[in-house]
Amino acid sequence: MSDSKELSVAQKKYGDIAPKIAELTDDVLFGDVWKREELSPRDRCLITVSSLITGGNTQQLKSHLNLAKQNGLSEEELIEAMTHLAFYAGWPKAMSAITVAKELFSKAE
Repeated sequence: MSDSKELSVAQKKYGDIAPKIAELTDDVLFGDVWKREELSPRDRCLITVSSLITGGNTQQLKSHLNLAKQNGLSEEELIEAMTHLAFYAGWPKAMSAITVAKELFSKAE
């Protein structure tokens, strides 16, 4: 796993049951792919959030919405992406994503 003494999010969530997936998440996904300069972290977040919505994967959406906000996307932009995706990914997937966003964003107020 990574050399950091503090456990990563992946290590905390999955390290006990799936240490290799935690290692790959830290070292390959966030340590390599997310660090590539061809796309900004903001763009990567928008792509990831859109992909999660399109796939109906709301389980991981909350953490990626938080990351998107940290990387410069506003709540308004994220909701607009969900509205746009309703026509391409499907209404139920967009509504499920908006439900997650509503819960998350209302806690931030």
